[in-house]
Amino acid sequence: MAPVVEWSTAMTQTRILLADDDAMIVDVLSYQLEKEGYVVIPARDGVEALALARSSAPDLILLDVMMPKLQGWEVCQTLRRTSTTPILMLTARGEELDRVLGLELGADDYVVKPFSFRELLARIRANLRRVALDRHDPAGQPSDRIALGPVTIDRSRHQVTRQGQPVALSPREYDLLLALFDAQGAVVKRHDLLDHVWGEEWIGNPRTLDVHIRWLREKLEIDPANPTLILTVRGVGYRMVSSSEIDDHG
Repeated sequence: MAPVVEWSTAMTQTRILLADDDAMIVDVLSYQLEKEGYVVIPARDGVEALALARSSAPDLILLDVMMPKLQGWEVCQTLRRTSTTPILMLTARGEELDRVLGLELGADDYVVKPFSFRELLARIRANLRRVALDRHDPAGQPSDRIALGPVTIDRSRHQVTRQGQPVALSPREYDLLLALFDAQGAVVKRHDLLDHVWGEEWIGNPRTLDVHIRWLREKLEIDPANPTLILTVRGVGYRMVSSSEIDDHG
């Protein structure tokens, strides 16, 4: 039986980096989040946010898009090169292109201003819950260590390597990779992947899935433009090739 992960509103050890150049938003959100038991680390510009993200080891990052010195997009992209910390973008822009851009640069989720604190809190908890479940339930699967071509997945360590080098995957990228691998070469429908990785209650742009697939390919494929591990089945979904297929073509 998988271990039970306890959740409550009083999570005093959970640290949230809140980066926004609007002092009123920082003050109000800091007060509300601290009432929920979170430790808030404020940042007022992109440079400060990047430095604090590296030095204070937050459990989650709330990142405004438009900030002085360094925009949120740039901070997100820089952090994603080495960090898997969940990043939620705070944006006043509602256009689909801007939301997709954030996801393409590595954000796990986004909230469009103006937003309710209840919505923001729900998204924070959902992302933190996913990280906690990944950490507490890495085993209980057919094999702890999986090799597929140049990629190796170590479930017990929650680690992925490509040609022996560690690959930094976000929690959702990691869950998506496992969902595809566990299908053992079969096609996984788009809505099944969305339900499995984002949750049945998730409401958002279905293109989020495509963006995360693209990120996985860029991190795992030798030639992301011509993928050989994660394949698209048009009109249905995605599938990961099986070990036997690699052996047959190897």
